[in-house]
Amino acid sequence: MIRVIKTAPLKTTTCLLLMIENYNLFLLICGVAFLLGALFPIMFRRTPVSLPMLQVSFGLIMGYWWTSLSFLDPMDNGLIIEKLTEIVVLVSLVGAGIKIDTKLSWRLWRPTVRLLLITMPIGIFAMAILGYYAFGLSLGAAILLGAVLAPTDPVLASSIQVGPPNTGGEDTPRFTLTSEAGLNDGLAFPFVYLAIKIAEAFSEGNSFTSEMLWSWFTHDVLWKIGAGLVVGIVVGKVMAKLVFSKYSQDTTISQGYVVIALTLVAYGLAEFVHSYGFIAVFIAAFSFRRSEHEHSYHHKLHDFAEQSEGLLMSLVLVMFGIFLGQGLQSGVELTWRVYIVSFTFLLLIRPIGGFIALSGLNLPRTEKYAISALGIRGIGTLYYLSYALNQGFFGDEDALKLWIVCSIVILASIFIHGLSATRLLKMTPNKPH
Repeated sequence: MIRVIKTAPLKTTTCLLLMIENYNLFLLICGVAFLLGALFPIMFRRTPVSLPMLQVSFGLIMGYWWTSLSFLDPMDNGLIIEKLTEIVVLVSLVGAGIKIDTKLSWRLWRPTVRLLLITMPIGIFAMAILGYYAFGLSLGAAILLGAVLAPTDPVLASSIQVGPPNTGGEDTPRFTLTSEAGLNDGLAFPFVYLAIKIAEAFSEGNSFTSEMLWSWFTHDVLWKIGAGLVVGIVVGKVMAKLVFSKYSQDTTISQGYVVIALTLVAYGLAEFVHSYGFIAVFIAAFSFRRSEHEHSYHHKLHDFAEQSEGLLMSLVLVMFGIFLGQGLQSGVELTWRVYIVSFTFLLLIRPIGGFIALSGLNLPRTEKYAISALGIRGIGTLYYLSYALNQGFFGDEDALKLWIVCSIVILASIFIHGLSATRLLKMTPNKPH
């Protein structure tokens, strides 16, 4: 921990200076990325190309030829990556919670619950095993690899999620993928903390005892998840009472203020009581939506959240692409194990885990396949990884391996799922559940 406290401010200052030196060029690149987002529905609507594919490719090209932006190096600048990706995920979680029309029913939410309780642990365990034996990661780093790759991403998965509020019945695949992405980003946190605690114990020359495991279970699992749920429900209901009260009916309330307030109040209060802010934010948005759920105001909130998410996503994806391009230009070594493990996870572990979780449910086989196959990984993984590594308990060798593997998985997911998502969803009945 001392190492992080001493070096992080210096590295952050260096990063800011490098950004200022390339400020105008960086603004130009961001402008082109935003322009691609604006013109994408017109220019590429008849192609299988997705917007994340386009923006990452643009970043790759720029990064390969533009090598002066060393601030993108995640080994030295994890704090910037952590805070930037955190904001993107938070805005995405609010957007996902607001646009869900499906009411809270066990029958309708059962596929989501199964994916959270069965598929996600399978992914964590399988990737931890692969990380330990295929890459020689320490125990803590191996568990961290599974934990950061297990949750699906609410940001990059927006194209396969449900539509805006009150626009018609939601089909099972889109609803399940939306609700899964909204909840598992928070439910992955206990396993991230487990990895951190193991790495901390080993770094201090201690073993991870049963007492530590019990403390982790009671505090990081039971308390933080439960408190996050309670905070989310309370914040969502209270804000709905304020926004939809009789005193505000004749007043136009800015959707921007409401979206940001809902996000920050839920997240800040959850973190204040030492619970999971991601869970609180999604639950707050969903609870807010269930209050006056047919009100047209929800559509305005969704539009603001979606546009904000799109702008932030474009920025992160271009930066991610530049980082990958710089890695290729500098000759970073990628072994065959990285590719095999990445494709094994995306094409075998997630689909098999999904099928296991959904077995026994009265769903068409095509819906089960689409839900199982479309486990998109993305910006959430970058946040969890940078957050854990910023704690200072993982060695540089483990950290470098984790960044390489996670980056390749995300890149592969962007292209594999970007090319297959539309086709897979067309195979489903597309009927309201």
